[in-house]
Amino acid sequence: MAENMFLFWGSGSIPCWKPMIVLEEKGFGGYKNKLITFSNKEHKGEDVLKLNPRGQVPTFKDGDIVVNESNAICEYLECTYKDKGTQLIPTDKAKRACVLQRMHEAAANMQQKLVLDLLYYFFQTKEEDRKEEEVAKKVEAAKEELDRWEAYLGETKAFVAGPDFSMADVWFYPFIAQSVRMGLDLGKFPNMKAYYDKVTARPSVQKSSPPHWKEEPPKISPFKGRI
Repeated sequence: MAENMFLFWGSGSIPCWKPMIVLEEKGFGGYKNKLITFSNKEHKGEDVLKLNPRGQVPTFKDGDIVVNESNAICEYLECTYKDKGTQLIPTDKAKRACVLQRMHEAAANMQQKLVLDLLYYFFQTKEEDRKEEEVAKKVEAAKEELDRWEAYLGETKAFVAGPDFSMADVWFYPFIAQSVRMGLDLGKFPNMKAYYDKVTARPSVQKSSPPHWKEEPPKISPFKGRI
């Protein structure tokens, strides 16, 4: 099956990393792929645009089926290949409800408060133009969000939606990994630290981690000394 799959992806992109984790968890390691370079605008290349008119990655093919959008690819793989590898969305109604809630809770809130509000502010605002009161407000919102997930993990003592690794972890973990790379001190979040170490060690994460992270330091560290 993996030989019929193809993924266009970019290193360090959370939307790309999520379906890559799913592909490994479902046992589809070895799928064909192309690493694109954002700085060279390869995501606007003809090979991507003919499959994804928006010129975005991840762009995914399964045989003749094309699926774009990170979350859609994740859900497509789980729904289509439910019996393969790790079951990422439970069949039990109560467990499924919790996983779905945590999936979408992470996608909405972690994306907004840690990435769009805080990280992008540092990426898009010159150092001399950054306002400390604005930074403090964004940092406080990010910390409140992290405190919420710290409490969830304190309840489950394992993964974000219960005792088993699930799609909720696929959608949550990359935000934490990116934040740690950019200076987040998990010593202040003991439950999250244990969780981070456990998920980081999973083979699916080891095989799909952004390759350039091992070679290049981050350009900004908005969390360092702040959270």
